[in-house]
Amino acid sequence: MVDYARVQKELVECNRDKDISGVSIELDNGDDLSHLSGRITGPIASPYEGGIFQIDIRLPGGYPFEPPKMQFITKVWHPNISSQNGAICLDILKDQWSPALTLKTALLSLQALLSSPEPDDPQDAVVAQQYLRDYPTFVGTARYWTDTFAKRASVGTEEKVQKLVEMGFPEVLVRKTLDIVGGDENLALEKLCTG
Repeated sequence: MVDYARVQKELVECNRDKDISGVSIELDNGDDLSHLSGRITGPIASPYEGGIFQIDIRLPGGYPFEPPKMQFITKVWHPNISSQNGAICLDILKDQWSPALTLKTALLSLQALLSSPEPDDPQDAVVAQQYLRDYPTFVGTARYWTDTFAKRASVGTEEKVQKLVEMGFPEVLVRKTLDIVGGDENLALEKLCTG
């Protein structure tokens, strides 16, 4: 059974210094503390700088004795993150998890992973090969993906919100969904329609 009291404390702790740490967590859907949405900012001096990356967080019944299930929602070009489905290869999310760790430390570890890829233990072999064999192209591709998928374009956001609200969706939900999908109006509509 998930320790909900601990999760609530972790949410407060994580969000207390989010402007400094660059990581935050919100409830993903209503009051369900077992399904959360994390956010990390791209590390400075990395190809991910300036990006905001959304992470889907699901807490198994054995949390905190079992690791949280985390997956990138924002598309990212990185050797240890699947470019197809956002799956993450990180030891603390698998066999190196400890109940002493928190959701915040897991998100900070993901942020550190963006700065220091481990191409010898890849989740995405194609990206890892590019990283090892053609680093300048890897950096260019990672920057392009960050610009395309992880940077919100403020121009037009209000118009997108207005269109989706006119379709009958609540404004708060529309803004959150647009944020999760990086401002892509079509993806937002698809996510809103599928619940």
